[in-house]
Amino acid sequence: MIIRAVEPQDAAAWERMRAELWPADPGEHAREIAVFFSRQLRHEEALIALDDQGRSIGFVELSIRPYAEGCYSGRVGYLEGWFVKPPSRRRGIGRALVRAAEDWARAQGCIEFASDTELGNASSAAAHLALGFSEVERIICFRKPL
Repeated sequence: MIIRAVEPQDAAAWERMRAELWPADPGEHAREIAVFFSRQLRHEEALIALDDQGRSIGFVELSIRPYAEGCYSGRVGYLEGWFVKPPSRRRGIGRALVRAAEDWARAQGCIEFASDTELGNASSAAAHLALGFSEVERIICFRKPL
């Protein structure tokens, strides 16, 4: 397995995996990926995991945030998205992606690393805890159309 920064030739595979993680309107992920590769977002990174045959099997999306719940440093590495294709799960790929993400955050000068998951996503919460994250807060978000 290889984990490296995404490259333009990874765009289609990355888009397909994003669509599995975050269902969206057609073209939405492609537009976001194009913005990423234009490097308009300076404090973001995406890493991709490739199997021994060079096939994409997972990714992480990262950012630097000035604040995250339970963090106080003012510069927090943030795990915005984390995905491993179902047939490749439970083989250490997710762990390796998160470790590479932590290395990226350290290289950016971060001393804290944070993430989130939906309240009902027990498997994601368990995976985070298994990788050394500590739960710091639970919130319920609201929306009201105007």
